[in-house]
Amino acid sequence: MAYSQLMHFDQKRKIKKSILYIRSSFNNLILTVTNMHGDVLFWCSAGSCGFKGARKGTPFSAKMTIEKILKLAFDRGIKTLYIVLKGPGPGRETVLRTLKKSSFSILLICDRTPLPHNGCRPPKKRRI
Repeated sequence: MAYSQLMHFDQKRKIKKSILYIRSSFNNLILTVTNMHGDVLFWCSAGSCGFKGARKGTPFSAKMTIEKILKLAFDRGIKTLYIVLKGPGPGRETVLRTLKKSSFSILLICDRTPLPHNGCRPPKKRRI
């Protein structure tokens, strides 16, 4: 293989459109950016941003996580985002507010939060 072909594989391709998956739970927030085929480009979570324990599920950790992922997306040359939300977490609204203020154009916001059709019995209520 020639040297010029090896250099070609090391270069990161500029991608204009991508999908941002937001998995928000009460304990953590996981953000994944994929291309239009579903191949993962990069990801970030509240735990990987340095938050531990109960602080991973806070809106502040969500703000720091989305800012980090938006910086990575900007460096890759991504301009347009499709957003897929999943899960009922406290960081969900913060992420959407931060995305609105950013320079990225948002084409679609899709909510795929799983809702049970009276499936599993929920855990018992906490007594304090």
